[in-house]
Amino acid sequence: MNRLCLIALALSAAACAPKERPGVTVAAAANLTEVFRQLGPMFETQTGIHPVFSFASTAQLTQQIENGAPFDVIAAADAEHVEALEKKGLLLAGSRVPYAIGVLALWIPPGKAPVADLHDLLSPAIRVIAIAKPELAPYGQAAVDTLRKTGIWDRVESRVVYAENVRMAKQYGTTGNADAVFTAYSLVIKQAGAVIAVDETLHQPIVQEAGIMVHPQHLQEAQRFVSFLLGDGGRAILRNSGYGLPAKR
Repeated sequence: MNRLCLIALALSAAACAPKERPGVTVAAAANLTEVFRQLGPMFETQTGIHPVFSFASTAQLTQQIENGAPFDVIAAADAEHVEALEKKGLLLAGSRVPYAIGVLALWIPPGKAPVADLHDLLSPAIRVIAIAKPELAPYGQAAVDTLRKTGIWDRVESRVVYAENVRMAKQYGTTGNADAVFTAYSLVIKQAGAVIAVDETLHQPIVQEAGIMVHPQHLQEAQRFVSFLLGDGGRAILRNSGYGLPAKR
């Protein structure tokens, strides 16, 4: 077979080879784990874009971005870290947007001592209370603020164990290593046991914001993901997962 035929065959094979699926990489706060497990497949079905999620605390994700991690989008658990990225020139101008209002929950796993309100945490039967590290996770800070405002922080502080994020705090309860867990309502809304949505006036509002990186590898895909998150489909999933919603843009 001559050289021209080989080239023709190679070009033909290349033309017939399946094209790589478009994708988007999303740095996602740990409270979004269950939400994005629902949202991801719906987004891919509607757009043909494959989302890849990396879940961690908002502070950890922010640090990764500052160190050059190649994310296209950040979906944070607060507004402060997204604002900090914007001020450092790491976000695409005009891309910062609120997408959800987080709800803090107190979860009592099945088989643990009953808790009807926050003051029941003073019971000797509640030996371990799991909270995400407040310096890393906005929900953890909200939990500490709640206990302080309730007036019981000084009496329960010695029982608190800290997790890297709200998902790991929940895991402490799932494995029986905590009697009470402060976590995102979205992570425990369907869990067995007692789930108490914390009065939002006991802590600063958990306004969750998203943004697109200043030099994303997949700009159009990132824009479509954020649009989906803010659209009717994304908002319905967030609402059904227990989040409040900001005014629609």
